[in-house]
Amino acid sequence: MRIIGIDPGYAITGWGLIENKPDLKVIEYGAVSTDAGIPPAKRLLFLYNEINEVLETFKPDAAVIESLFFSTNKKTASGVFQARGVLLLALENYGCRILEIPPVTIKQSVTGSGKAKKDEVLRMVMRLLKIENKISPDDISDALAGAIAGAFHLSSEAYYAAVKGAK
Repeated sequence: MRIIGIDPGYAITGWGLIENKPDLKVIEYGAVSTDAGIPPAKRLLFLYNEINEVLETFKPDAAVIESLFFSTNKKTASGVFQARGVLLLALENYGCRILEIPPVTIKQSVTGSGKAKKDEVLRMVMRLLKIENKISPDDISDALAGAIAGAFHLSSEAYYAAVKGAK
């Protein structure tokens, strides 16, 4: 199963694709950056088109996107919410299963602590996916962490379905 993790952002959206068969394996990762000098609607259209290209190229079966969080910076939060909406639209149009997972749950899944710092998440993502070179920007490692959390979630879901079916 191919799982894409997406860390939504207005300026930078990280994405990372993994395969969960039989072990976790990184397929590809990257980031979509939008220029602050471009009008907002054009930035969102660019993000939409770029993510669609990633989806069509790598054909994920499932997608993980961070669920909503509340920010004290209303200007930043507004852009992130808009980007997230565009990303959800792209994922829905593509037709893969969408999992919305809170950031704290993603951190818990990858590091064992929902309060893990960015560098701890990065180290565990690199270890779990056997990536040797440092991943940058952080948005990419956050996206890969989401994909890993999604793989764990889907594996446990399949396990419980099998156990229930065996009864």
